[in-house]
Order: sequence, then structure tokens, then C-alpha cells
Amino acid sequence: MLRLANLSLLLLYPVAWFAPLLRAGIDLPLFGLTEISVISGLQALWDTDVALALLVTFLAVFAPYLKTIGLALIQFGLMRRKVLPALDILGKLAMADIFLIALYIVVVKGIGLATVQTAWGLYLFTGCVLASILFSHLTAKR
Repeated sequence: MLRLANLSLLLLYPVAWFAPLLRAGIDLPLFGLTEISVISGLQALWDTDVALALLVTFLAVFAPYLKTIGLALIQFGLMRRKVLPALDILGKLAMADIFLIALYIVVVKGIGLATVQTAWGLYLFTGCVLASILFSHLTAKR
């Protein structure tokens, strides 16, 4: 059952990357809110700051996906359990991305010039990362 739950993350992560994380816009009644996803945020970053785009791409896309694949390989006996500490680090790096998103929300709301609302994709992405950490912990205990 743990294997299946972990493999489900391989489908849920891409959904979370394209799902709306936030709705943001100028705090004026005539302007609507724009939905921001991991992918749309990365596209905007690539146009403005390549170094930050590389970092966020690694944290939001590659770290959680590589961890999930690595954990599946361990669960199916195709990789040694000695790799678990490295996979644990990848999971923590993915949590750093969620922290950055939360920090951006707090900063923008604190300025008061814009409206920011969390969307369902933020909860899905956070849930995927937390589930991955839990699956890693349960795999290590086995």
C-alpha cells in the first residue's frame, strides 16, 4: 500500500505544478485576480532572474520528483536503503519551496497594495510534499 501511495505522487505532483497556488492582483475593484501556478511562476522567473528560476525549478519540480522516484526504487528493491538520507534532504529542499511561497504571501499582504488569496494548488502541493516526507519516514522504519 505504501508503494502505491508513493507512486500516486508521480501523478499528483504534475497536477500540483499546473494548479493555481495563488490568486493575486491589484487591490482595485475593476481588476480581477490572476491565478499563479508553479509553472506560470517559473515562466515569469525565467524572463527576469535566471539564477532564481534555476533554484526554484530545482526546489519545486526536480527535488520532490527525484525523491519520489528514488523512494519508489528503494521500495521495489532496485536501490539500496543507504540512499534514504539523501532522499530526506531532497524532501526538505522541497519544503523550502513551500516556505518561500508562504513568505511571499506574507510580504505582499503586509504591503497592502495587492490582494493575495491562496488557492487549492498550494494545499495540493504542500500535501504532496508532506506525504512524501511521511512515506520516506515509513519506508525507513521498514
